[in-house]
Formats: sequence, structure tokens, C-alpha cells
Amino acid sequence: MTDTAKRLIVIVLFEDVDLLDVTGPPEVFALARRETADAADYYVVLAAETMDPVTTGAGVRVLPDLTFGEAAERGINTLIVPGAVEIDDDGCVHPLVDPALVDRVRTLAARSRRIASVCVGAHLLAAAGLLDGKRATTHWSTAHRLATDHPEVEVDADPIFIREGDVWTGAGISACLDLSLALIADDLGEAVALRVARQLVMYLKRPSGQSQFSVPLEQVSTTRRVEDLRHHILRHISEPLTIVDLAAYAHVSDRHLTRLFKNELGTPPHAYIESVRVEKARHELESSDATLDRIASLCGFGTTDTLVRAFRRRLNTTPTEYRRRFRMPRVP
Repeated sequence: MTDTAKRLIVIVLFEDVDLLDVTGPPEVFALARRETADAADYYVVLAAETMDPVTTGAGVRVLPDLTFGEAAERGINTLIVPGAVEIDDDGCVHPLVDPALVDRVRTLAARSRRIASVCVGAHLLAAAGLLDGKRATTHWSTAHRLATDHPEVEVDADPIFIREGDVWTGAGISACLDLSLALIADDLGEAVALRVARQLVMYLKRPSGQSQFSVPLEQVSTTRRVEDLRHHILRHISEPLTIVDLAAYAHVSDRHLTRLFKNELGTPPHAYIESVRVEKARHELESSDATLDRIASLCGFGTTDTLVRAFRRRLNTTPTEYRRRFRMPRVP
């Protein structure tokens, strides 16, 4: 079978690369081949500078299938660029961007029908000039760095993946599965991608607008007072929870309460409360048969309309669509 008859997928391999970034996509495309004959021409290879084993960030060594030079001579359907990070002494995360690797990515991209980055691989695409004038995402921990280093890129840290023409960018490491499913859907349709998602034991294929954040992961408080307020909100989430009530509970003024939330959690109280309510509603939609009216009441939204507006604002979807995609199957 010639290159033109294949959907040749080249995954860039380099020292300290995140292991799941490299191994996740091949699993997804292999399952697609198992699900339908239409995917039989997917052909995934790992390309590196040389044919020597590459040690990933997890310490696992991986063997390349071909060199960058050999890959550049092929007709590439999809170029997947994973990422790598280093942690400094202060615990700060820094994406690894090697200029020589950036040059290789730029060369391979010119031979590719479409390009996709996984996690902090977006920094490599940006350094190669492939994201100029485009909206892109990356892992939330390095999004600010990406925006600072590349002001010509419109960075959105929230979605799990973003498509801009033939350039795709994915968020956190496990989002490589969602990104790969989206690429399959683009090639073979939603029905095939959903069948693959079921084989992966994912709830269903997540839409691109799905947030990569959840309230427990996104926001961490450092003072006992704010932590106590967070627990109070969780315990009373079905109640109105006005700023006046929260300020009285914390024995501070309304203005000081707002400052506390902005300084500690980076968001005003009303936005934090809504994020907690959406998180609880997500759980109810995934795990229960409760009606939308009931969920709106349980989560403090009051009305279904308010629940729907919050979901559209934060997740770019509706509660009904979210439940359809993520509802956990009942155990017989």
C-alpha cells in the first residue's frame, strides 16, 4: 500500500516526551481499525531524530519507526506533536521547546494534510509559527506562558481541544484521546467515533467545548477562612447563597468577601458558586435519572432556564446534550 493510499499518521518522538501523549493516539486509531473497515488505512508511525531508543518523561524507552528525514519524504495525512515539561525547584511547570525540534516540526508540517498538538505540544507548534493568528488551547498550567510567549496566538485554556482549519490543539494529557476521537469523527463520522469511545470505556466522545477544568482541580485556597467558605457553599449549594449571607457567615464585609475570593480563587463569589453548581449538576446528570427541574432545585439554580444558561455559558452545551453524552450506563 502506497503512502497516498494510507492515512499516514506521524507522531513526533523526542527525549522526555509525555508517554501518554505518544501512546494514547495509536490506541484510539487501532480501535477504529477494529470497529470499521473504513479505518483500515490508518497507519501510525513514530518519528524521531535518529533510530535510537527515546526515553520518555515517564522513564519508559520507546523505539522510533523512522527518522524525521524519512518522514519528511512521505505524504503525511496527520502530524501529531506531543509535548514535554520540566519542573523547576519552585514547582513551576515549563514546556520544553528545543529549537532544532521546532525546525523539524515546521518541516514535517509542510508535508502534512493536518496538524495536531497534544497538551504542551502547542508550544512547539506556536514556536514553529503554525498557530499565528489562530485560536489554540494547551494544558491549563502552561496556557499563560503560551499567551505570553506568543501574543499572536489567541490562547483559550478552557476547551479540551480546538480546531482551526487543518490545525488542531488539545488540552491536558488525557485529552489526547478526545482529540484522536475528533480526528476520527472528522474522517469517518460521529457514529464510528462514538463506537470507539465506548471501546475506550469513555462515557462518550466529549465535545470540543467541554471544559478541561473541574472545580476541585481548578481552584485551591490557601487560607482556612476561604476553605471554610468553600465547604459551607458545598453543604448549602441548594440554597440561595447570596454574597450578603456568605459575608455574614465569614464575619467580613461584602467587599472584603469579594476580595478574598478574587485573591484566593481568582474569581468573584457569584462565579465560584455557579461553577460549583454546574459541577454538582454534571454529577447528577451523569449518575441519576433526576429531571432537569429536580437537578435545578438540588443545585440551587432555581429554574431549568437558569440551569441551561449556566451550562451554555460554562460548558458550551445543554444539560440534555451533556446527559446524552456522559450518562453512566446502569449496571443490570
